[in-house]
Amino acid sequence: MKKNLFEMGADWDTGWSSDNKGKKQPEQTAKILPPEKHRLYCSREKRRGKTVTVVQPFALEKSTLQVLLKSLKKKLGTGGTAKEDTLEMQGDLSDSVKRELTQMGYRFR
Repeated sequence: MKKNLFEMGADWDTGWSSDNKGKKQPEQTAKILPPEKHRLYCSREKRRGKTVTVVQPFALEKSTLQVLLKSLKKKLGTGGTAKEDTLEMQGDLSDSVKRELTQMGYRFR
């Protein structure tokens, strides 16, 4: 009797596996830059009838980006999210976001 009926003829010695848990995810090799080396771009977008302020691209670790987002949300009194290398803030806050990030040492185009 076979060990598992779903492994018909699979040769485990050649490195074949039936699940993807053993596969390594590609690592992101993004360079982490200090604030004065950033060249950020600020834009406004309309999403479902509401205005969103988008600031990108940040070259920071995900945890550092989350801390930056939290401090901006608290200072500006608004909601927002961090997606990959961008910060999205609810509302038309481009002037306020630029002012706060410039005080922190970030530069804009």
